[in-house]
Amino acid sequence: MVKKREIIGVVVRDKLEKGVVVSVERRVRDAVYGKIQRRTTNFMAHDEANAAKVGDRVAMVESRPLSRQKRFVISRVVEKARIV
Repeated sequence: MVKKREIIGVVVRDKLEKGVVVSVERRVRDAVYGKIQRRTTNFMAHDEANAAKVGDRVAMVESRPLSRQKRFVISRVVEKARIV
């Protein structure tokens, strides 16, 4: 069996029904100048139980295509958002 990729990111939107939008940040070195830059990518992820809320750090796992844009499933909530 193939090991599926797990990505950790922060939930930025939870208005979808059974879904969330997760922002994943990665660090990339510039090819010419060598400066390290932060790049963010937004992924739509399936959240059956609606457990993740905005600001939560979640782990996503690859899955089969669930809709036109959803390719990940929320596997666990790593860290809950702080309530201010």
